[in-house]
Amino acid sequence: MKISVLTLFPEMFESPLRSSLIGKAIERGIIQVEVINLRDFALDKHKQADDYPFGGGAGMVIKADVTLRALEELHRTNPEARTILMSPAGKILNQEMARELAGEKSLLLLCGHYEGFDERVLTEVDDQISIGDYILTGGEMAALVLIEVTARLVPGVLGSEKSIDDESFSEGLLEYPQYTRPRQVGELEVPAVLLSGNHEEIRRWRKKESIRKTLLARPDLLIKKNLDEEERGYLMEILFSGDGGDQQ
Repeated sequence: MKISVLTLFPEMFESPLRSSLIGKAIERGIIQVEVINLRDFALDKHKQADDYPFGGGAGMVIKADVTLRALEELHRTNPEARTILMSPAGKILNQEMARELAGEKSLLLLCGHYEGFDERVLTEVDDQISIGDYILTGGEMAALVLIEVTARLVPGVLGSEKSIDDESFSEGLLEYPQYTRPRQVGELEVPAVLLSGNHEEIRRWRKKESIRKTLLARPDLLIKKNLDEEERGYLMEILFSGDGGDQQ
């Protein structure tokens, strides 16, 4: 997968793209990330890519001519790219959307700043995506989030496809609790079932605890999820046995 990012602040991507799984995936050639400075497409000697808004008002607006010139060039060299504007007006990014984007051959992300882009830029945008209902200084951090959640779903990035299946939101639920050594910390012990060696019992415990955790922290996810018979059974046990906080 190739991901291109068009931004006024390319330096914001330098460290994050060298770190962790994404950095390793780039090194191994599984994904390619290209960060492009929008100012490179400005024609004046000052490389101006923003200007004051017509009609007055605070802030600056990113210029349409500069941005459309950049998009024309990028679409010419990579016509398959799905063009996405990081915008508070967009659909909220979720795991289902990330899976869809991970299936694309190429993404082109536009990062706004200041008061955003001149509205005429939207004529060349395929999608608008938001990462939540709050205010950021610009779209760079949002683009990094999208790169992270999408790239990690590309085959080979994580190394273990099973680990993807077990993660929070992969099945519409939060992930079950995790434990490691030592077995006891003060009076806090690891649930005995995890030490039993009984894989089926462990599977059932994890499924039930996943439902319990989702019920306590994100009940809205349970409302949206189509529970299977086993999951409905665990939910009824949790609701009617009064063991909402017991993980033993």
